[in-house]
Amino acid sequence: MDHPEQPTAIKVHQPQPITLHPPAASVVPAQPHAVPAVASVVLPDGRVVTGYAVEPTRPERAAPAPVVSRGAVNVALGGVGFLSVCGGLLMLTTFITALATLVTQLITLAAVIFGGAIAVRVLGPGRHGDGTTVNIRRAVFKRNHFHG
Repeated sequence: MDHPEQPTAIKVHQPQPITLHPPAASVVPAQPHAVPAVASVVLPDGRVVTGYAVEPTRPERAAPAPVVSRGAVNVALGGVGFLSVCGGLLMLTTFITALATLVTQLITLAAVIFGGAIAVRVLGPGRHGDGTTVNIRRAVFKRNHFHG
């Protein structure tokens, strides 16, 4: 019994887009601008694969190289930092010198004021007035004179 070939039913599958699940925070529903083209590929073993054509992604352009090299920028910044430190040390040295001069002048002023007051007390006229000898036995030698 020869059976004539009966046609087999062909089942047609409609392509289903593959959806990736990105993080929920960045999901923004949007309609596509156009319906993508459906492409079919026949594999060597006779199977047919049908799907949407995907445009290849193009890598982003690399950032253009800076006009000035990074080494030159680092050297320049290092020089600016070094000059800032040198200027700060110069100002600190000047401040310390001025402070030392101020302290020296205050000490000199105190010596003049208190030294003058002490000199007036020591070298000034005593309680005995004219500086004559009152009692030779109790006399004290002071300013090349005897005082009693």
